[in-house]
Amino acid sequence: METLVEQQKQGVKVDMKVGDRIRVKESVVVYHHPEHRGKAFDIKGTEGEIVDIVTQWQGRPVSANLPLLVQVNKKFKVHLRENEVELI
Repeated sequence: METLVEQQKQGVKVDMKVGDRIRVKESVVVYHHPEHRGKAFDIKGTEGEIVDIVTQWQGRPVSANLPLLVQVNKKFKVHLRENEVELI
């Protein structure tokens, strides 16, 4: 488990945490949505839950471009930036 200071050093917003419910507030186009695979699909307005904040990979610190891993439904997870989502 990472400390709050380690997350702040890596530039992660500490007001969002694993388990928080979020809504996508910006237009984000994905191509891997299970119901629209291979086609452009905008997930703006979609709600989900933060399941991970990516700050480490194989035990080493990383600065992920899309650090929030959000579970939208059973079959669909997506990586997002902090400025693309809002807490609900």
